[in-house]
Amino acid sequence: MMEQYHALKAQAGECLLFYRMGDFFELFFDDAKMAAGVLDIALTTRGESGGEAVPMCGVPVHSADGYLARLIRAGHRVAIAEQVETPDQAKARAKAEGKPSSKVLVAREIIRFVTAGTLTEDALLEPRRANRLAAVCEVRGTLGIAACDISTGRMELEECTPDALAAALSRLGAREIVTPEDWEAAPPEATLRPAGDFASERGRQRLQDLHGVSTLDAFGEFSRAMLAAAGGLLAYLEHAGRGAMPFLLPPRINASDACMAIDEASRTSLEITATQGGARTGSLLGTVDRCVTSAGARQLAEDLSAPLARRPQIEARLALVRLFHDDPILRGDTREALRAIPDIARALARLVADRGSPRDLGQVRDGLAQARVLHEALAALPDRPALLDDLLPRLTGHGALVHELARALVPSPPTERSSGGFIASGYDDALDSLRETSGNARKAIAALEARYRDETGVSALKIKHNGVLGYFIEVPSKHADRLMAPDSGFTHRQTMASAVRFNSVHLHEEATRIAEAGGHALAAEEAHFEALVALVVEAREAIARTADALARIDVAAGLAERAAEGDWCAPAIQDASCLEIVGGRHPVVEAALARAGERFVPNDCALCDTDRLWLIGGPNMGGKSTFLRANALIVLLAQAGSYVPASSARIGLVDRLFSRVGASDNLARGRSTFMVEMVETAAILAQATERSFVILDEVGRGTSTYDGLALAWAVAEAIHEQNRCRCLFATHYHELARLAETCDALSLHHVRAREWQGDLVLLHEVAEGPADRSYGLAVAKLAGVPPGVVDRASAVLAKLERGREETGGLAAGLGDLPLFSAAMQAQEEECDTLREKLAALDVDALSPREALDMLYELKREGGES
Repeated sequence: MMEQYHALKAQAGECLLFYRMGDFFELFFDDAKMAAGVLDIALTTRGESGGEAVPMCGVPVHSADGYLARLIRAGHRVAIAEQVETPDQAKARAKAEGKPSSKVLVAREIIRFVTAGTLTEDALLEPRRANRLAAVCEVRGTLGIAACDISTGRMELEECTPDALAAALSRLGAREIVTPEDWEAAPPEATLRPAGDFASERGRQRLQDLHGVSTLDAFGEFSRAMLAAAGGLLAYLEHAGRGAMPFLLPPRINASDACMAIDEASRTSLEITATQGGARTGSLLGTVDRCVTSAGARQLAEDLSAPLARRPQIEARLALVRLFHDDPILRGDTREALRAIPDIARALARLVADRGSPRDLGQVRDGLAQARVLHEALAALPDRPALLDDLLPRLTGHGALVHELARALVPSPPTERSSGGFIASGYDDALDSLRETSGNARKAIAALEARYRDETGVSALKIKHNGVLGYFIEVPSKHADRLMAPDSGFTHRQTMASAVRFNSVHLHEEATRIAEAGGHALAAEEAHFEALVALVVEAREAIARTADALARIDVAAGLAERAAEGDWCAPAIQDASCLEIVGGRHPVVEAALARAGERFVPNDCALCDTDRLWLIGGPNMGGKSTFLRANALIVLLAQAGSYVPASSARIGLVDRLFSRVGASDNLARGRSTFMVEMVETAAILAQATERSFVILDEVGRGTSTYDGLALAWAVAEAIHEQNRCRCLFATHYHELARLAETCDALSLHHVRAREWQGDLVLLHEVAEGPADRSYGLAVAKLAGVPPGVVDRASAVLAKLERGREETGGLAAGLGDLPLFSAAMQAQEEECDTLREKLAALDVDALSPREALDMLYELKREGGES
């Protein structure tokens, strides 16, 4: 057995090997030690290998899914080694090979690799979260990305530049990433696969073979990088399924300009789909989600992760939300109908991947039937939005399939098909006959038990059944002699501690009838199951379109419900570079305050070409960061197709959203808080365009006062002069207010606060004009800093302020500096002067003395500049 185990372990590689032994999956050696620690199960030993006891642990087959889920969440991958023949088949094989049948080992094979990105089982998946697998590779400087969710069949292809990879992977939120093993830039967490799998022509052929087409033209125009990534993805799926491919729909192209770009740092800062601690609760998604189906919740997460960047598509989504928002009765009826719809997409994927159950067939039946009911209700509406007209045809067309599934299946099919009982009576006369025979035989068993009691006079006689003996007669030991007599008609089978078991000719005949009828009935049900699955598989693409349409309707109705709850408004999407928000609120903070019985203070924001950079001062805890994030989330929600938490909103399309609000050490990469802040700021300065929206909070706070002020000053100037994007810039450096004298599109604002009888009152209101002070000591007092420390800080502050008045302060002389663009031009001009002199030199004609003099002259000019 250990020889067989080691051969399978060699195939499993770094995966933990689940080795099937009877009713358990066993793990051995280091796999057992690792799994026992993660699963908190007993670690035992058996036999010896190399003179040492073999560590082992095991989990029951019937409850393996729960243990697999824990191992996958802990970052492990698992190889499943199943028995691929019965003991009888193994003995027959041994006999044919001329080997002793007593020593034959049942054959086992790895039937599947279970990894984070290849899950389909309900027990292993999060219902309201997509489960993506992504493959990434590089082709001539361009990165190709192929992503799929095999639990729903969705597949997407895209390409990007190397510097945009992190943002793309963050948007996709892939649970597992696959890359070529020879790619030096592979993410550290990636699973490495042979480079030959990532060949564009091989990827093209794999896609054609998968979808049974001779050309991919009908699916779109795919670049070599996309096809190479697709090849690597499909090769990995084939490896994980041991040759069996999961359900995949034709691939869709993600255009780089179709969605708002949001980098990983900004996603983390804004807590779009998860908080910085990884929780869904407390994130934007957790606060907005009112979907009543799991598929709708997954679609909403995708919408928020990839807001649209094209006005027609955004307005189409908003029109559908408006339909449900303006008609509460329609919204309630629609959500009630959706609530009864199962997760069709994941049930379909399991059926196509040959991992389905009768319950999955029932879910497809019920979901498609309910979709038709919803279609009839929505199709009767007048003045329907264009998006709804596009969705309605996808909800119908399954009448024949639903009728067949309704006739064939019982109302509530079981999750297991091995025991039968899922085909409805009246669907198959032959099956009904077999069931009747089996039922009559069981009645005969009961009658036989009564007869034997009368004949033997043993009232405690019972006819029982187990998996080893089948049917048998059992009597207490004290009555066994009556059945032991040679002419009794009973045959002794087994003696127990307090009972004796027998058989009889009549019992054997009835048991045979039951077994034959039951076996034939199970075989008939299995054949019907396969036929019904084939019907579903044949219609898989149409069913998937229905599932997508239902999810989109659920998202729209859920967003309408959320808007009605919070008195949100419909945003007006503009092509102009504007951002006009009246009474804007932070949705997550507002919800938290509402739970505490408090009210959120709304604020206005008005950015345009002539006033595109707001410099915002004021005390800590005054609401600067909340104001920044609130406006960023309003933009994000609007372009995702949602109403927004404001009284009114006019939003110019944003191509990229950047948030540098708060930072923490990244010790894994050897970066301090300040280094992380500078990396994020550098990305903004390099990538933000005139159509971007940027929020910056306390740039430069992690270093010395002079360095920090200098950096904040230069960054603000660069945003104003070079990037020219819409920006909210919060700072404690009062000296930056002098930028308003030279930057015509910069205006000064502050969050209001007042001191009343020695206490600080934070008003959380944003007002025009510079902040008069920071109120840092008042905030320290609020935080509970000892009075002695606060008093000492007051004395130090008074001394510093007197010094500032005498010297002109930190910003003395900054007003004389040229603007960012002028300074850059001056540096370039100085550099050009030196370059021109060098270019004019005839080096070959210079004597050594002349060359040395020229070098001194150039050095002198460089030092003066």
